Amino acid sequence: MSLTGKVALVTGGAQGIGKAVVYSLLQNFAKVAVVDLNKTSGEECKTQQDAEFGDGNCIFIQCDVSNGDALAEAFQKTVDQFGHLDIVINNAGINNEKNWEKTIQVNLTSVIRGTYLALEHMSKEYGKEGGTIVNVSSMAAFLHSPHQPVYTATKHGVIGFSRAMADASDQHNYGVRINVLCPAFVDTPLLHSVEQEDNMGKFVKFKDEFKRSMSKFGILQPSLIAEGMMTLITDSSLNGAVMKITCSKGIHFHTYEPMSA
Repeated sequence: MSLTGKVALVTGGAQGIGKAVVYSLLQNFAKVAVVDLNKTSGEECKTQQDAEFGDGNCIFIQCDVSNGDALAEAFQKTVDQFGHLDIVINNAGINNEKNWEKTIQVNLTSVIRGTYLALEHMSKEYGKEGGTIVNVSSMAAFLHSPHQPVYTATKHGVIGFSRAMADASDQHNYGVRINVLCPAFVDTPLLHSVEQEDNMGKFVKFKDEFKRSMSKFGILQPSLIAEGMMTLITDSSLNGAVMKITCSKGIHFHTYEPMSA
């Protein structure tokens, strides 16, 4: 699947994994809306991309994805700017066990809302042309950590929701593929938030154990995550796939046992 002329929206697109994905999309001649809460990072990201890929291929939209109206507006601005929408990457995430309600809002609720908004703009059930959604989960959904119980729960939720929606899309001919990406530790600002009591609350006492886990499993670079993401976007045979990325095994897929009666 060629990405030339395709339009993508990436939440959390100004930093870390999101920024690497935005770069890969632009390299492949897509047009991209960078949606991020951080205005400074967002404007810097747009300036960098404009310098490399030229004006008119990338826009920045400041948005708190936990605000449903603001997220809907970001989708509409993207379509107003580029005319349509083909790819949605629900990547924005936080790591906050102290304000755990916010973690659920950002990591799970906004992914659900972002998926439904993507379908409104892409699904054949609404007379659109179809498209691709990738929801970002985490290896925390497979290797839970005792100091991140709510983060773990949200990442489990992303997988369950996405796989169910992928089946719904398949059965009802939405024309939209929905896949999940589960990276292990990645070198991003989020990774360093575990050192802060404001983020971790009572679980901050586990930070040394967390660092030992990082040493044991290694830290991935965002560019490798973007490489996996591009496979999920461009391989038209993938729907409901759960891609894992780890230092030990690289890019690989989780396999599920078929249900038996």
